Amino acid sequence: MARIGLFFGSNTGKTRKVAKLIKKRFDDDTMADPLNVNRATPEDLAQYQYLILGTPTLGDGQLPGLSSDCDSESWEEFLPQLEGVDFTGKTVALYGLGDSVSYADEFLDAMIVLYRFVVERGAKVVGAWPTEGYDFEHSESIVDGKFVGLALDLDNQSGMTDELLTAWLGLIAKDFDLPL
Repeated sequence: MARIGLFFGSNTGKTRKVAKLIKKRFDDDTMADPLNVNRATPEDLAQYQYLILGTPTLGDGQLPGLSSDCDSESWEEFLPQLEGVDFTGKTVALYGLGDSVSYADEFLDAMIVLYRFVVERGAKVVGAWPTEGYDFEHSESIVDGKFVGLALDLDNQSGMTDELLTAWLGLIAKDFDLPL
């Protein structure tokens, strides 16, 4: 079994695309294939000590899900299923997608929901990311002056995605015992 679980929620497929870009960098012993949370079970997620979780921010800073007009269930519906999962001893890294121009007032807000959820259940979250280089008004996903995970804007900064992924994976490598 792979050591790292890679789970994402998506609406347009961009978060899935990023998950696939992450997975391409690792073999099957290191990282499991990306799994959309609308097809996952709590047991799927609970089996991993190391987790990478990805989410876009929709609407007014919402997680993807039926109430944010997604075509299918996503994080909004999956998180309640995880209420009984103990994250103590798990290391979690987050990545979020947002649009810093059109949604400058709630840039990456959904990422903080995942952050709080796993922290409240005992997880150690790694991979905090600097806010420099992004042009936005406000984000709920900033703790101690940094984003709680990798910030990606595929709408306005798509050309930077590979460079940002490389830097972020290097940042979390030690915590995830990654061979980078």
